[in-house]
Amino acid sequence: MSRPTIKTFGELKKSGYVSKSIKDEIRENLIVKIKAKENPFPGILGYEDSVIPDTERALLSRHNILFLGLRGQAKTRMARQMIELLDEYIPIVAGSEINDDPMQPTSKYAIDLIDLQGDETPIEWLHRSQRYGEKLATPDVSVADLIGDIDPIKAANLKLSFADERVLHYGIIPRSNRSIFVINELPDLQARIQVSLFNILEEGDLQIRGFKLRLPLDVMFVFTANPEDYTNRGSIVTPLKDRIESQILTHYPKSIETSLSITEQEANINEAQSQKIKISDLVKRLIEQVAFEARGSELVDKKSGVSARLTIAAYENAVSAAERRAFMNNEKETQVWISDLIGIIPSITGKIELVYEGEQEGPYQVAFNLLERAIRTQFGEYFPNPDALKKKNRKEKTETENPYRSITRWFDGGNHLNTLFDTKDADKIQLLYKVDGLHSLVKKYFKGANEKETALLMEFVLHGLAAHSLISKKVLDGRIEFKDLMGSMFNLGSQEFSEDDFNESDFN
Repeated sequence: MSRPTIKTFGELKKSGYVSKSIKDEIRENLIVKIKAKENPFPGILGYEDSVIPDTERALLSRHNILFLGLRGQAKTRMARQMIELLDEYIPIVAGSEINDDPMQPTSKYAIDLIDLQGDETPIEWLHRSQRYGEKLATPDVSVADLIGDIDPIKAANLKLSFADERVLHYGIIPRSNRSIFVINELPDLQARIQVSLFNILEEGDLQIRGFKLRLPLDVMFVFTANPEDYTNRGSIVTPLKDRIESQILTHYPKSIETSLSITEQEANINEAQSQKIKISDLVKRLIEQVAFEARGSELVDKKSGVSARLTIAAYENAVSAAERRAFMNNEKETQVWISDLIGIIPSITGKIELVYEGEQEGPYQVAFNLLERAIRTQFGEYFPNPDALKKKNRKEKTETENPYRSITRWFDGGNHLNTLFDTKDADKIQLLYKVDGLHSLVKKYFKGANEKETALLMEFVLHGLAAHSLISKKVLDGRIEFKDLMGSMFNLGSQEFSEDDFNESDFN
């Protein structure tokens, strides 16, 4: 639809235009999308059977909405996409600060202008992209910011008394009249400021200072908040929460598959990186599993949550780790190896909040442990679970063939394997073939894998066996060392490490 050509109030009336509230407008456009089986929230994954239906019901009911959920759950993104449910253009009185409807003017400016010019009153057209207001709630937000205040400079310039309505300076909410207005992190708003929203939500009007204003606003309110106030600044006051008709609970992805789709959709990987760096489904799943492990960890603060941004940043870092290695070795292309995942540690430490016990462990150690647990969990999806084999033998009092025996015997014989973070692909593959039984094990379960896929799975087996404590793994400066488990117990080598074990270059 192109911008309408109607320029005056008289032309607008002749056109048969009928004004409607923003909530009716959203409702009507949503009904059209539902009938056409069109998703009103494209790109929002994992909410198809939960949050999106709840939101549609709230919008059909003409409700203001509170999205309640932990960080990184697409709350603000849902609100921003509601813009597409608005009409493309609406008419406003030209020059109006609060988007006055020519058919139902509310401000003194618009009413006086229409009384003065009648059908010749100029009309402007407002695009839906301009009908969205957003404010991050912080302790320093004032009533004047949201609602408005007396402007002494305006009073002086116009030579008006402070009793004249024209001296008012409207806040962001009145300026969002006939628009969607979002307040993010509502609990961070001081209680007295939250109280100032009561009348707007209940009566649709506002009060500024001592003015006896009756200014019915037409605003669609969307609030976002965390279920637990991890900032310790406040909470939503009960009377305000009572006035928000629909409270919708958001959540993290419930499956690895959904999480994979979100990460691939959101990760900032350019075409040059995609052509040069290949990342397997195995590595992608390991990255997603880290987030699932973090959300279930006793060392991570559940009230804070583990954002989907963790896996997005980790995915980008994993690709960059492989890309950096390829540049150093002048390789035209490479793949993300399991050892490259050491490079995602900074993505993990920056995205999790630790409880006291986690702080005692240290953020780097917790992040490394989460990565190890992810490897351990996913290992059972690709190869026989060593723990399950042990339990089966104990239960049935038999000796089931151990598919990993030849590998562990090779390490028990005093052999060890050092893989450098910056090793060329060809050199790494040669190193992996030195381990007895490693190649045959992978080929037994993945007959159709090509050379690089096979090599990646061979490396995965070593990390998986270390995660199950069948061999030892130690992260050292610039390399990972695999040894027999018993031998490593008689020296200082262990899987624990500190921040000092890493060079800054390992993450660049």
